Amino acid sequence: MTEKRKSIHGSWSGRLAFVLAATGSAVGLGNIWKFPYIAGENGGGAFVLVYLACIAVIGIPIMMAEVMLGRRGRQSPINTMRSLAKEAGANPAWRWLGWAGVLAGFLILSYYSVIAGWALAYVFRAAAGTFTGATAEGIASIFEQLTGDPERLLAWHTLFMVMTMIVVARGVRSGLEQAVRFLVPALFVLLILLDGYALASGAFDEGLAFLFTPDFSKISANGVLIAMGHAFFTLSLGMGAIMVYGSYLPERASIARTSITIAFLDTLVALMAGMAIFPIVFVNGLEPGAGPGLIFQTLPIAFGHMPGGALFGTLFFVLLVFAAWTSAISLIEPAVAWLVENRGMTRIYASVYAGIATWAFGLLTVLSFNTWADFKPLYFIEIFEHYTIFDLLDYLTANIMLPLGGLFIALFSVWVMRRNDSVQELDMGDSSAYGLWYVLVRYVTPIAVLLVFLNVTGLIELSGLSGQTE
Repeated sequence: MTEKRKSIHGSWSGRLAFVLAATGSAVGLGNIWKFPYIAGENGGGAFVLVYLACIAVIGIPIMMAEVMLGRRGRQSPINTMRSLAKEAGANPAWRWLGWAGVLAGFLILSYYSVIAGWALAYVFRAAAGTFTGATAEGIASIFEQLTGDPERLLAWHTLFMVMTMIVVARGVRSGLEQAVRFLVPALFVLLILLDGYALASGAFDEGLAFLFTPDFSKISANGVLIAMGHAFFTLSLGMGAIMVYGSYLPERASIARTSITIAFLDTLVALMAGMAIFPIVFVNGLEPGAGPGLIFQTLPIAFGHMPGGALFGTLFFVLLVFAAWTSAISLIEPAVAWLVENRGMTRIYASVYAGIATWAFGLLTVLSFNTWADFKPLYFIEIFEHYTIFDLLDYLTANIMLPLGGLFIALFSVWVMRRNDSVQELDMGDSSAYGLWYVLVRYVTPIAVLLVFLNVTGLIELSGLSGQTE
C-alpha cells in the first residue's frame, strides 16, 4: 500500500464542506444562463430527460475519477499527475494533463470574470429600476452601452477579480470553505424565492409542462449531443478545479456518495433556474428558445413590466453573481496551489500573482466587445472567420480543452492507474458498484466524450452544438 500523502494547503473540515465547495464550482453561469436557453431551443422536457441520463452516465463517473486522482495526489493538478504517473510506472508526460487543466481554468476565468462583471452591473441597474417600463430597444441599448464601453467593462471585470482573489488568498478553510458555506446556501434561498415568484406569475404550470413533459419528436440526434456536452461542462470537469478540491477531501469521505450528491445539487440548480425563468418567459409572451440573450436582454424586459420586478430582477442578478463567484474561486485555485508548491509563495502572494495575470489576460475579452470587435485573428480559416478573441477563447476551452481533459482523466484512472489503487481510493471494494464505475469510465464514458469532442470540433457532420463553460 502506498503511503498516504498529505496536502500542504490543509483540508476541508468535512464531507459537507467539500460538497458545498464542489457544488459551488459546478454551479455557475452555465446552470442559470445556459441551461434554460438550450432546453428552450431543444424542446424542453425530452431534452431534460436526456440531460439527466448523461449526468448519470458521463458526469458522475468522470467526477468520481477526477476526485479520486486529486485525493490520491494531494497536490495541485500538475504535481498530482506527476506523482500518480510515477506511482503507476507510467510516462511522466501525463503531468501535461495537469498543466492543461490549470491552463484551461486560467483561460476560462479570464473571460468568465468579464461576463460575471455584466451580472454585477445588472444588479445595480435592476435595483435602480433601470429596467422598469423599458422597451426591448431600451434593454438592448443598455446592454450595448455596457459592452461597448471598455472602461466600464474593465471596472466591473476588475471588481469581480478582486472579489475572487480576496477569497482564495484566505486559504482553504478560512477563505474557500467560509465563502461556500454562505454562498451556496444563499444560491438555493434566492432560487426558492424566484421560484415562488414564478409560482405566482400565472404561468407556472405552463413552465413546468414545458420543462418536464417529454415530447421525443422534438429531440434530435444533435440535441442528444448538446445534452451530453452540457452534462460534461456543467460539472466543472477537466479544468483542474475538481481535482484540486478533491486533494483537500478528508480520507474517510466517500468519493462515490459525494460525487452523486454534487451532481444532484448541480442538476437541481439548473432545474430550479428553469422553473423560475420559463413561467416569467411565458407570462410575458417571450420566446423560450431566445438563445444566449435570454438572461441579459430578454428577461430584463419581463422584470421591467412585472409587479415587484425591480426587487426580483435584483435578486436574480445577485444569484448570477453568487454562482459566478463560487465557480471563479475554483478556477483560480489550481494555479494558486501550484505557485505555493513550486515557487514557495504564500497564498496571499500566489493569489495576487495569479489574479493579476488572469485579470491582464481578461483585457483581451474586454476589448473583444468594443475596440477590437472587428478584429478576427483567424479570419483566414472559414470556421473561425467571424470569431473575436473572446469567441476563440470560449471555443478553445469549452470545445477542445475540457472534453480532452475529461477524456484523459477517464483513460488515466482505469487504463494507467493500478486497479488496486483505484479500489483502495474509491473504498467500494471490488463490488458490483465499483465494477459498474470501472466499465463506464473504461469504455462508455470515453466513447461518449469522444463523440462530443468530434461534434463540437466539426470533425463529424452534426451542426449546432456549442459547448459553453459551467
